Amino acid sequence: MPQNPPLTTPIPPSPAISISGVSLRYSGAYLFENMHLELPAGRCSALLGPSGVGKSSLLRLIAGLEAFETGGKVRFRANGQELPANIAYMAQQDLLLPWLDALRNVMLGARLRGQRPDPARARDLLARVGLADQEKAMPATLSGGMRQRVALARTLMEERPVVLMDEPFSALDAITRLRLQELAAELLRGRTILLVTHDPLEALRIGERIFIMSGRPALLSEVPPPAGDTPRDPGDAEFLGHHAELLRRLRAADTQP
Repeated sequence: MPQNPPLTTPIPPSPAISISGVSLRYSGAYLFENMHLELPAGRCSALLGPSGVGKSSLLRLIAGLEAFETGGKVRFRANGQELPANIAYMAQQDLLLPWLDALRNVMLGARLRGQRPDPARARDLLARVGLADQEKAMPATLSGGMRQRVALARTLMEERPVVLMDEPFSALDAITRLRLQELAAELLRGRTILLVTHDPLEALRIGERIFIMSGRPALLSEVPPPAGDTPRDPGDAEFLGHHAELLRRLRAADTQP
């Protein structure tokens, strides 16, 4: 019986994402109203803001998992052409399938598409997230941080031009978080990324555009990032100045009605 070929198609060009006139209501109240946002191609944009303001809803909306009101549009464009959505999405929950071990969870996307998985690459990604000895482990035997690392490896395995990540490092200890921020910055460089995070240091380390969402209906404001390539050094004097200013802006956003 012939096997399905492995995934060999080159990664399509990373598109810019244009969100225009988007409105979304919950229980009769607007979460967003006529929202506009431009995310540049091939860059990592970080989104911060108070809990419950709508950051995850915006991520799900871009992923096509949230229905918004008629009239708004989400477009993906590269080289002057509109493209179909081609997205890897990492939710806050790890969403590991409990009946598959860590290695098979990382390769899940290929199996669902009817493609032959690449175990060697999946093992390499598990090793790079610090789980080289856990490929046969079932999700129920893993800690929350380990499960999140499997989910990160699964997201990296997809090699999509658009990557949407909802607090991907939240369950990790401080040192592991720094290391995996560096790994993500390395492996996802050149992709169009939207990273939702509650951690201003994380946004400043790997964000090339930084946005704060606040209010109801939510509004977006942009904060200048530190100079230099990502991942940035959190001990740099300029970085620390940006960190203090971003904390000030987040405190102000948290008091908005």
